[in-house]
Amino acid sequence: MEARGSPRHLIIDARLARPAEGGADAAILAWEPLATHIIAIVGEGGFASLYARSVFLAASTFPWLAASARSPPAPQRFADLKINLAGHPPAEARAANRLLLITFTDILASLIGEPLTTRILQSAWGSDAAPDANQGSQP
Repeated sequence: MEARGSPRHLIIDARLARPAEGGADAAILAWEPLATHIIAIVGEGGFASLYARSVFLAASTFPWLAASARSPPAPQRFADLKINLAGHPPAEARAANRLLLITFTDILASLIGEPLTTRILQSAWGSDAAPDANQGSQP
């Protein structure tokens, strides 16, 4: 994984910080537009493979994520993830979702490159992908 201060990780942190009170629903709101953009590039099967691999890797830290590995077609694509996140304390659920997003985008960046992955995040999340000016100066 890249250093915590990478632009992509800062974008993820900024996006996850926006709807802090939304819990599992807010987490899914981060995944849905991202999925739409990725599916446009690699298709449903490509997205499902990337997502399943990301869940597998993140489950080493949060074993309960393993039940979220399957990625059924929309609109229920993230139903298992939502249930799993809702079943854990908010701080733990946020940490698991962050790790899952970081892992997913790490894999994606290794395949298509950092600049394109960052642009996809910015396109998918719009203004929610803008890190605060102060975030970039932290170690």
